[in-house]
Amino acid sequence: MTKDAEFSKEDIDYVSKLALLDLSEDEKEKLSKQLSGIISYFKKLNYLDTSNIEPTRHPIEGLKNVFRKDEIWEGLSNEEALKNSKHKKDGYFKAPKILKE
Repeated sequence: MTKDAEFSKEDIDYVSKLALLDLSEDEKEKLSKQLSGIISYFKKLNYLDTSNIEPTRHPIEGLKNVFRKDEIWEGLSNEEALKNSKHKKDGYFKAPKILKE
């Protein structure tokens, strides 16, 4: 990407390939303009005076850990886990193949 935040054809091709998108040339041109516009808005942040702004650690001050206590308990036995399954084999859930050979 160039310094003036213009997205080149190569940039758009690279990003669309990563996102598995098949874009037409018109769509690539439109996307280039849109992404350049987004970057230009973020560049405006470089001109803001933030010298008197306290860094934000968390939007809710004083928030405590809200996770439950980690307690150990007995899990399901193999028989209990499999009792409602229609498809099982040798003590395991049986599922169809998803990979081709």
